[in-house]
Amino acid sequence: MGRKWNNIKYKKANRDANMSRIYAKFGVEIYVAAKKGEPDPESNRALKAVLERAKTYNVPKAIIDRALEKARGNADETYEELRYEGFGPGGSMIIVDALTNNVNRTAADVRAAFNKNGGNMGVNGSVSYLFDHTAVIGVEGKTADEVLELLLEADMDVRDVVEEDGQVIVYADPDQFHAVQEAFRQAGVTDFTVAELTMLAKNFVRLQADDLARFEKLVDALEDLEDVQQVYHNVELED
Repeated sequence: MGRKWNNIKYKKANRDANMSRIYAKFGVEIYVAAKKGEPDPESNRALKAVLERAKTYNVPKAIIDRALEKARGNADETYEELRYEGFGPGGSMIIVDALTNNVNRTAADVRAAFNKNGGNMGVNGSVSYLFDHTAVIGVEGKTADEVLELLLEADMDVRDVVEEDGQVIVYADPDQFHAVQEAFRQAGVTDFTVAELTMLAKNFVRLQADDLARFEKLVDALEDLEDVQQVYHNVELED
């Protein structure tokens, strides 16, 4: 399963060139999660998950605090959660998650990004059934055997544990996201290299050079859209 982590690693490695965009998207996501319940991560699990992920991307405290203050105040912006599914070059499959206050604009922008970059939109369910909703948690300073032992002590049965790149990656069911992190905290591990609730492809494809270039251009176009929060796909990316 290491190649699945590789796609997340690839995305995180390329974040430096897109920091301002990433921070802005986190600001919206934190605001929306906070408005769903109390703006307190201890009583709002959705917010806690977003903040855990934001920490792994080094989102500045000022941006987090600003989004939380906005949620606590009189702001009443309404965002809808949308999912689009489609196909890219070479048999690639793509899922796009968005948060938007203008559904028509977002739908038109996502469709245009697909059409202009060698892809096409699919209907709901045309792609997502080939992906698994998965919690991915990574830590350093532990071996896979040590992680398996601490998870066993916490009476947790996860999907997989993989050791690579000097860290251990745990794949678990989405409802185990917080429990796995708590098991690590009980063992003295409080920092995570990755903490994602993501969509992982059941099978991956490797694209030839031309298709890969067109695919990367398509993904870049989608991720550049203001309303798009996450882009998931089934393409195996290299370091």
